[in-house]
Amino acid sequence: MHRRQLLLNTTALASSLAWPASGRAQGWPERPIKVLQGFAPGGNADTIARVVGGEMAKGLGQPLVVEAVAGAGGTLASAAVARAMPDGHTLLLATGGHAVAGALYDKLPYQTVASFQMVSTITFFPFLVVTQADKGPRSLADALAAARSKPESVAYGTAGIGSTHHLAGELLARLGNARLLHVPYKGDAASVTALLAGDIPLIIAPPTAVLGHLKAGKLRALAVTGPQRWPGMPDVPTVAEQGVAGFDVRSWAGWMLPAGTPAAIVERLHAQTQRALQVAAVRERLEQLGGEARSSTPQEMGAMVAAELQKWQQVVADAKIPRL
Repeated sequence: MHRRQLLLNTTALASSLAWPASGRAQGWPERPIKVLQGFAPGGNADTIARVVGGEMAKGLGQPLVVEAVAGAGGTLASAAVARAMPDGHTLLLATGGHAVAGALYDKLPYQTVASFQMVSTITFFPFLVVTQADKGPRSLADALAAARSKPESVAYGTAGIGSTHHLAGELLARLGNARLLHVPYKGDAASVTALLAGDIPLIIAPPTAVLGHLKAGKLRALAVTGPQRWPGMPDVPTVAEQGVAGFDVRSWAGWMLPAGTPAAIVERLHAQTQRALQVAAVRERLEQLGGEARSSTPQEMGAMVAAELQKWQQVVADAKIPRL
């Protein structure tokens, strides 16, 4: 009898150890899903997570509770998700800064790709190269020509050292065969204020940071950093259209889970993301934020993040930017 009970106990233990990979996925989600994003509350990342997560909650039967874990270029939020239990109850709203951080930070407590299970992209949005409405270069081509003739005579402001905006400027300088002077500020609002004051001739910023000033006629957009013109300002040419072949910089947002999350959970989250992005109100809100709603497969997202990491590593090396 003792041996029989021991066998039963052993079988039960084996079943319980197998449960996380199978049974856990069947009953998921068992409680609210915590969504971490690495930037300030109320910003683009926070808004995207709330808009899309709010719609997904309707199909999942549990709320997606968004928490801002701001700091260190989004790496604090990424680190928290990488070390979380892979049970589908902790989700990361990653942005283009995730790959940038992988290229810039010397010792991260996670691997940019391998520590995460990709789910789907959500949205892609370009940056704008902006100047004052009545001053500054008439075109991006003029600005690059001036920077070629007199290196570092043309400055551009960004949201800070190591931001995607910063590396976009470094890539622009490299592909445009020019030397631009980078002036970092503490966030997009500070760079916009400096541009309005005439302290700097150019900034690189997301559409949401400058759209109000563009519509008011205080600022003027010289270029869009994506491969196509932005629907929000179809008259503004791309960087590539102005002589910088191959230039393509867009930020993005997407869902990531801790590596090892069961496939059934990944599949359900992916399906709910696709459903949410078909809802007109969700798509319209993402467009208002300057983005294009676009989902992907987990495999496509993983390949994209890996390619972005490689691209930014090369830009950091070419520009001799010290690793943080």
